[in-house]
Amino acid sequence: MGTRRTGLGRGLDALIPHVDEEPPADFALVSVGSIVPNPQQPRSSFDPERLAALAASIREVGILQPLVVRPAEDGTYMLVAGERRLRAARDVGLDEVPVVIRTVDGDEVSLTSALIENLQREDLRPLEEAAAYKQLLEDFGLTHQEIGDKVAKSRSAVSNSLRLLTLPAAIQGMVERGELSAGHARALVGLEDQAYAEHIGQRAAAEGWSVRQVEDAVRNRSENPPRNTPSEKPLRPVAIIELEQRLGERLGTPVAIKHGSASRGKIMISYSSVADLERIYRVFYE
Repeated sequence: MGTRRTGLGRGLDALIPHVDEEPPADFALVSVGSIVPNPQQPRSSFDPERLAALAASIREVGILQPLVVRPAEDGTYMLVAGERRLRAARDVGLDEVPVVIRTVDGDEVSLTSALIENLQREDLRPLEEAAAYKQLLEDFGLTHQEIGDKVAKSRSAVSNSLRLLTLPAAIQGMVERGELSAGHARALVGLEDQAYAEHIGQRAAAEGWSVRQVEDAVRNRSENPPRNTPSEKPLRPVAIIELEQRLGERLGTPVAIKHGSASRGKIMISYSSVADLERIYRVFYE
């Protein structure tokens, strides 16, 4: 089988062992309604403008590159790669789409294929990429090195991406909204004082700090820690922090809990677009 180099230096075939020894994948036209979105899809939202542009292109010339699917148990097809094309095809009103049917098994291949396609076509947002790596790590037991091998990235790049998920929800929200870059956020990972990390993140976003300026602020804090005084803000309860993390994982977006006195407080849920807000709404009501 001929191979074509991609931006990552390897294609989907690199993830499927002994592909030359298996029967060739089947090409077919299948009903849009028979394709089920991949529940392991790492991308949780799509840029509406880019999706509209893709829909316009499909309306004009059709789908030039087939979607990749695999047979499901109930006669439908599970999407492996091509969710943007599937969504755009539905927006245009197509009844059928071209697909390549692969008979590979296993969610690991499906998820990794979907992740690689997203990285090749449209960069995942930093936190989406980190969440996808975390899923491979926890659901499939892969090491950082094994994940890096599958997506053609170094082990350290995967590790640095995963560290973003340890940041306070407020910092993750700034990254999600594009107020801070992944580089700014990674510079804050080593700070144990979450309140100070949020303070630095807010200043960096408001004043347009470079990554180096954030690193300098973190280094200065480490070298000159504040003295403990009775007036210092009390540490946040571990249970609240853990609840933030669980809610964030369930909703697929940063969540911040402000717990006040008398068992009252606020829950703040971040969203990056109207489409993302609708997705969160469906999590609550479906």
